Amino acid sequence: MKLTSLALITGLALAPIAAQAEILRLSVTTSFANSGLAEVLLPEIQKDTGIAVELLIVGTGQALALGAAGDVDAVLVHSRAAEEKWLAEGNGTHRREIMYNDFVIVGPAADPAATAQTSLATEAFAKIADTQSAFVSRGDDSGTHKMELALWASAGVEPAGDWYRAVGQGMGAALNTAAGMDAYILADRASWLNFGNKAGLAITFEGDPSLFNQYAYLPVNPAKHPHVKAEAAQKLEDWLTSPRAKDLIEGYKIADQQLFVFNATDK
Repeated sequence: MKLTSLALITGLALAPIAAQAEILRLSVTTSFANSGLAEVLLPEIQKDTGIAVELLIVGTGQALALGAAGDVDAVLVHSRAAEEKWLAEGNGTHRREIMYNDFVIVGPAADPAATAQTSLATEAFAKIADTQSAFVSRGDDSGTHKMELALWASAGVEPAGDWYRAVGQGMGAALNTAAGMDAYILADRASWLNFGNKAGLAITFEGDPSLFNQYAYLPVNPAKHPHVKAEAAQKLEDWLTSPRAKDLIEGYKIADQQLFVFNATDK
């Protein structure tokens, strides 16, 4: 698979990489990268384990496709149905939950669709459609995009028309588009808090349990791709599920708000 369109985190997140460091390739969602947490974790991972993690930053769909092709050693994404399908196809060895946050609806501070007056995310989406308020969709088969499509479906809406713009881009770029259009958008809370160009946007809806956003780690199956670094992937998993990782993940805050909750589970 060609990697020319993939973004790599370099500089602080990767090191400098010492000559003896083992490089592990990890495909991750743009929402994880946009949160800023990678810049906290990656240097500490290398310090503690000797593993230099190289991130390939894409949407969940492409992150899983990279794993299926054996182009990475492990995957960190947030779309359980897609993850379980990927595992059932023999692409990985197991799924390990690491941390979670939630999705929020961001939109114009004036909230022309009155989403803040609703009690369910599906009701908020229905109001956006009913008022044909501008909405920006990731449109990129990411975990966020999959959640958005599920909410439209649950609301009984097929979004289309001039008010609905699918951009086919990552979380940061999509948020920039929404800021420029003064439009609504579904975002993960961490990316929104770390987003610098908020313009006239604000969180207009939050708190529905359906907006729960779980991140999971999936090592690529060495039986399918013998070249993958299975031992290093296991070593990274052990670190990501350790008390050390918990302290760093839950200690990461923006504007005194915690962005992720650690909830590593047994295999």
